[in-house]
Amino acid sequence: MEGRWTLLPFLGAYLVHLGLITGQGIYTNTWAVHIEGGAREAERIAHKHGFISHGQVFGDYYHFQHRGVVRRSLSGHRGVHVQLHTEPQVIWAEQQIAKRRHKRDIHIEPTDPKFPQQWYLYNPSHGDLNVKEAWAQGFTGRGVVVTILDDGIEKDHPDLARNYDPDASYDVNDRDPDPQPRYTQLNDNRHGTRCAGEVAAAANNGVCGVGVAYNTKIGGVRMLDGEVTDVVEAQSLSLNSQHIHIYSASWGPEDDGKTVDGPAKLAKEAFLQGVTEGRGGLGSIFVWASGNGGRERDSCNCDGYTNSIYTLSISSTTQYGNVPWYSEACSSTLATTYSSGNLNEKQIVTTDLRKKCTDSHTGTSASAPLAAGIIALALEANMNLTWRDMQHLVVRTSRPAHLITNDWRTNGVGRLVSHSYGYGLLDASAMVALAQNWSSVGPVECNFRFFCCRDIRKHLIFSRSVEACSGQPDFVSSLEHVQARLTLTYNHRGNLAVHLISPLGTRSTLLAPRAQDNSAEGFNDWAFMTTHSWDEDPRGEWTLEIENVAALNDYAVFVLLQLHSGAASAPFCRRKKLPVMDMGGGGIRVGFGFGLGRGKVSYRGIPTVWGDEDTAGGMNSESDSEELEYHSEKTAFIRTQSAL
Repeated sequence: MEGRWTLLPFLGAYLVHLGLITGQGIYTNTWAVHIEGGAREAERIAHKHGFISHGQVFGDYYHFQHRGVVRRSLSGHRGVHVQLHTEPQVIWAEQQIAKRRHKRDIHIEPTDPKFPQQWYLYNPSHGDLNVKEAWAQGFTGRGVVVTILDDGIEKDHPDLARNYDPDASYDVNDRDPDPQPRYTQLNDNRHGTRCAGEVAAAANNGVCGVGVAYNTKIGGVRMLDGEVTDVVEAQSLSLNSQHIHIYSASWGPEDDGKTVDGPAKLAKEAFLQGVTEGRGGLGSIFVWASGNGGRERDSCNCDGYTNSIYTLSISSTTQYGNVPWYSEACSSTLATTYSSGNLNEKQIVTTDLRKKCTDSHTGTSASAPLAAGIIALALEANMNLTWRDMQHLVVRTSRPAHLITNDWRTNGVGRLVSHSYGYGLLDASAMVALAQNWSSVGPVECNFRFFCCRDIRKHLIFSRSVEACSGQPDFVSSLEHVQARLTLTYNHRGNLAVHLISPLGTRSTLLAPRAQDNSAEGFNDWAFMTTHSWDEDPRGEWTLEIENVAALNDYAVFVLLQLHSGAASAPFCRRKKLPVMDMGGGGIRVGFGFGLGRGKVSYRGIPTVWGDEDTAGGMNSESDSEELEYHSEKTAFIRTQSAL
């Protein structure tokens, strides 16, 4: 008997297979029955003849199942059928046949020769970005324009030419419309072409691999192959912002563990104009690589590009879900995609210079373009998404998955978040699904700020209660970004650690100690940012902790805490006088004073010649009072003559 029951499932499967081959219908053990007299009469007839009633199909039609009849058969069961027709109330009955039906989607797995090596797009054994599932839903980036801000792109590359968009391209370095890279013996200017292929390499053309959003239009801005000034950055960030939807950047200040640098005046204005005026007012979307300073214990919160509320900062994980040796941990990272790792882990496949292909693209440089491609898929699903909507989608759909780190924590709204990975691995399928029915968030409102001025000594703890405009029309109950803007002097900046604790207990490390940072410059109105309290209620007590981990000499500190949050009411603008900060001594001006000027720019790729972690290196106002101006979706400009 045991052997018989073990055989039945295989017999059923064989019959189904046989039926599909021969074209015969497969009879099930269910019937559709038309019965007059209502549901109670249908239940009576079902029970009398050994059926189970699964209720109405609609009207007087009912769904019956008979457990005494085999589930799959090549012939109908006449006996039970005849029994049903003995009932006067049964008008019609039919044993149900399993029909063969095919989905009429047009999705075909890419035939590109390198596609099988693109493990991050489809890799069920170790996890992937769920890109194939997004394609299966019909989203390939059609109608979306992405631009790579870098050292140019090879516009005539056979895997890029089909999607190349001249209106999304420019050579800022040489001031002409052609972003073609400058060729050298060492192929120094391959970076932008590699990033472009990740986003928009064409599908099914027999060349290389396939881009995440392989029907997206792709452009390139050549701006890193020359002096990088504030003007160069601003021109690049603002290029054709009514045409370009997404800007992807895989560069930033040096990842050396001691630099504190970010956008200067014009670049900051370009970011602000982009999010307020770009894409017809929906806002340009800026995707940024979080940085490769992990070996130097750098913090991406000391990088004013990844640390900006206007950029979507992307970190890396490896094929097996490990934190890469080059990755930087910080609280401004929003999410993660794949990139290179250890010697036994694969790297990223993409286009390369001289019309070639590579399977060795690396670092957070490779992670940001993958994110830009996924964002292009989500934008195709809903072209009305604002720049802030996109960040909300990322927070809600990213997943911890198999990502390994010891810093996963549950925030105040129950989401897992990490300083290494943000909210986790991007999920293309989940993003396009949520995007389709997403209702836009309201304008930024009620940006609460407060000041304090104390000595750090060994450990400063400063707490303040926040009402978040409670009782007012612009009341806010849900946070987005949180910024703590600090101005302080210190003789060894790298010995400082800064933490922010929300009313719901979420602890963000705004700054970890940096052993390489021996600067005595301190911080000049530097805005440390965290995304870890996203969607939390801002009301309650906020605590800022500043710790001197080396117990060196004490210095005064001036702190401004700024909370960014969303609301549904209309934007507002108001001015409010703040108290005089009289601390004696000389004067200091508070404002963003950090800019690249003609300084160094760090590419966020890493060497393709690999060694172990010990040998591998990185790659290539003037009054005593102060006035604060509040602007919806704008940064407040603050000036003070108070001394520290």
